[in-house]
Amino acid sequence: MKKNIKNKNQEVASPKGMRDLMNEEYYSFQGFFEKAQEVAVYYGFKPIDTPILEHEEIFTSGVGVGTDIIDKEMYTLKTKGGDHLALRPEHTAPLVRAYIEHGMQTLPQPVMLYQYGPVFRHDKPQRGRYRQFWQFDLDSLGNDKSIMDALVIKAGMSILEDAGATDLSIDINSIGDKECRNGYIKELTSYYRKHINELAPIDRERLKTNPLRILDSKEEKTKGVNDQAPDSISFLCPSCKKHFREVLEYLEEMNIQYNLNKNLVRGLSYYTRTVFEIIEKEGGEGGTPLTLAGGGRYDYLARQIGSKKDVSAVGISIGVDRIIASPWYKKLTPRIMKKTKIYFIQLGSEAKLKSLNIIEILRKAHIPITQSLSKDSLGSQLAIAEKLNIPYALIFGVKEALDNSVIVRDMSSRSQDTVKLDKLLEYLKEIK
Repeated sequence: MKKNIKNKNQEVASPKGMRDLMNEEYYSFQGFFEKAQEVAVYYGFKPIDTPILEHEEIFTSGVGVGTDIIDKEMYTLKTKGGDHLALRPEHTAPLVRAYIEHGMQTLPQPVMLYQYGPVFRHDKPQRGRYRQFWQFDLDSLGNDKSIMDALVIKAGMSILEDAGATDLSIDINSIGDKECRNGYIKELTSYYRKHINELAPIDRERLKTNPLRILDSKEEKTKGVNDQAPDSISFLCPSCKKHFREVLEYLEEMNIQYNLNKNLVRGLSYYTRTVFEIIEKEGGEGGTPLTLAGGGRYDYLARQIGSKKDVSAVGISIGVDRIIASPWYKKLTPRIMKKTKIYFIQLGSEAKLKSLNIIEILRKAHIPITQSLSKDSLGSQLAIAEKLNIPYALIFGVKEALDNSVIVRDMSSRSQDTVKLDKLLEYLKEIK
């Protein structure tokens, strides 16, 4: 069989829907992660990092057939050894797998974890959407109390607010548990069958596999049918009703605005009881609402992917790409980013030889520098320092290499001092 060899003249590019993170964008992502991590730690969450590749059945049994992710969006591969693996399309199923695998049920419950990283979905990339995108997740596993739902929502909102979001609200619903949901799905299915000719083709297919997903439909034709659909809250059993009422009471106590959205089910089939989305009211194009985060309770997921018993759990997933692209994002600066005040210049082979040792002295003192060690002329190095608007230059030439000294030059006044290396750090502290 002929291999499809790329034409040499063809443009070299990253795969569709994926891109390189560079320069300011890279630091924006890193700054957000550091801030989100800091907030998570204050609420009691601890870190975990799951593999990018998982066994495919973790998602097919957990996320569920009949969801867009499983039906058409997962990147899958077969290894040489015959294993069927998938690039993770979300973080929750891998997290629950890790909880089971490492026996975390023996730890004091709940186990509260945060994770951050890329996820992959092979959908059609729209504006601001990618096939490789980043999510920050907070999860509490091993407790069914309503206060954990509220804590996860509050922690997620705190992260978004610290990132610059100012006009947030919550869409929230309860879709019940195994005690009461079947009655609701039966009623919902019956309703949709009566209106089957008014449903979009994709939603007629969903009626066979996952009727709840029709409520989440983006098809204009279906939206009109959904307006009159039965709501899940009316079918809640007493314990689900109590749980949901308590969640809302916690939100009210924290002055968090919420909107009861009877059509909210979220796109993954593992959710039970509470489901929610956090929305920036005017964050989208033309001042339209923009969903920044979503989540809910998933008390049966552990059993679906191999646990002998259910594990009560609740979590939130924050879409980082949307935040970074938003005009209100604060462009959080990562800790690694320190404004450089010194440009290091070296002249001559003797000085170049000892240059790295001087840079090491500065690094150990936490003094960041900019340099162009590959250059040889004084003029070219000074020109770069001026172009970058760096206030001071350290000039290390042959004479300085022999004397164990360095010239410190003020780039604005052109004045300069010769300083012995053993006094350099003390001198730099004075001018900082």
